[in-house]
Amino acid sequence: MTAEPWDDARFRADVQDVLDTFVSAQAEALVDLGPDARRLTDAASAAVHGGKRFRAMFCHWGFRAVRPPADDAETRGLLRATASLELLHASALVHDDFMDASDTRRGHPAAHKAFEAEAREAGWPGQPEQYGAAAAILLGDLLLSWADELLRGCGLEGARVLDALRVFDLTRTEVVTGQFLDVSVQARGESDVDQAMRVLRYKSAKYSVERPLHVGAALAGGDEAVHTALTAYGVPLGEAFQLRDDLLGVFGDPEETGKPAGDDLAEGKRTVLVALALEGADPEDARRLDDALGRPLADEEVTRLQRLIERTGAPAQVEKRIEGLTADALRALADGPFTDEARGRLTDLARAATQRAV
Repeated sequence: MTAEPWDDARFRADVQDVLDTFVSAQAEALVDLGPDARRLTDAASAAVHGGKRFRAMFCHWGFRAVRPPADDAETRGLLRATASLELLHASALVHDDFMDASDTRRGHPAAHKAFEAEAREAGWPGQPEQYGAAAAILLGDLLLSWADELLRGCGLEGARVLDALRVFDLTRTEVVTGQFLDVSVQARGESDVDQAMRVLRYKSAKYSVERPLHVGAALAGGDEAVHTALTAYGVPLGEAFQLRDDLLGVFGDPEETGKPAGDDLAEGKRTVLVALALEGADPEDARRLDDALGRPLADEEVTRLQRLIERTGAPAQVEKRIEGLTADALRALADGPFTDEARGRLTDLARAATQRAV
């Protein structure tokens, strides 16, 4: 029998079904706690909607780089495992939006802002901002806990799940530490390309591509050679993926990204793009850019800063880095001990992850 052609849209829908079913079951288990718990689980449901599902896809094809699922039961178990990466991602986004003081996510209020608005509209006597902050922290923690629970209970063979959980533990450690590096750099107001690349690698790149691939490969019983080859592909691709995010955070269309124009500038993010722009700007422009980071910006200010950054040549340098890193990833993919089907799909994913508009 000929296998059905791969369908990204169908895969995303299947992952969403798993997440909806899982969150619904968790909400049902908490129903006796009353309406406060229901608000939390409703927010969790909202947090797991939307997105490209790249992490789930990389996990899936990390498994199939080793071998295809043996039967329908293993296919279902793998799908649940891939969805656990999306719970981890949702947790990171909730926390990240709060730490960055970002008002929106995918065109909707960020979780802390939604909770804050709810408290304010209800006229509660406490401080709405503090409630929003506390609720978002707890929501992110809950999603992080559920990510572990979904992977542990995915239904695949126990020893393989234990191997995957070891990767998952490392992934969470890297994400949290990378986030701390990021907030520390922003607090000090430092902009250095090498330092920005280190933050990028551990805050986002590894958990977006390399570690999901490793989780999938561990579930399939992949050996050390496969993991090493997946790293050679996943690390440069993850870096290129995040560099694209850096460009979109300054130059992205709000209608596409769901974020205000220049949002990264207003949040004061010391990205590779910003570090390169500060290096390439004349002293006066460098001062203007540095002074603008981390404060509210009117639309015309954002436009002026975009033009300033373009004059430095930094966007072209970032594009060149994306191109070079993607080429490195594809060379590693060509040389790796992977199935032909996985090699083809991982090639397509490399292009989708680095050439996207959102």
